[in-house]
Amino acid sequence: MINKALFSSEKTDWETPQNLYDLLDKEFNFTCDVAASPDNYKHPLYFHKGIDGLKQPWEGICWCNPPYGRDISKWIEKAHTEAQNGVTTVMLIPARTDTRYFHDYIYGQYEIRFIKGRLKFGGCKSSAPFPSMIVIFRREA
Repeated sequence: MINKALFSSEKTDWETPQNLYDLLDKEFNFTCDVAASPDNYKHPLYFHKGIDGLKQPWEGICWCNPPYGRDISKWIEKAHTEAQNGVTTVMLIPARTDTRYFHDYIYGQYEIRFIKGRLKFGGCKSSAPFPSMIVIFRREA
């Protein structure tokens, strides 16, 4: 059975698989989850709709699984801007290499880790219909 919500814009906040977050947190030791909700946050310090992560300064090493809607490019641009200020952001996003934001803010600038197979987001019975990638936004020393 295919989860129709994965193909629509009705739901944009997909919960990060806990095992993926734990693996990355062990490597990066996150200080904040900048795009969460009270139902799906991964770090005790998190921003949500009431505390808009796009309007907050980011600090330290941030985890970001942004909303997967039309505004995803704003989150990617924000991570790029914060990287210029010395903030590291590890972001889980769809592997859409044909997008403008991919070429403007990711490709050739930051580390990309493509995820083998399709993720099964928290609370979903089926795997995502798209490939995913981890992008590590950080200013090179």
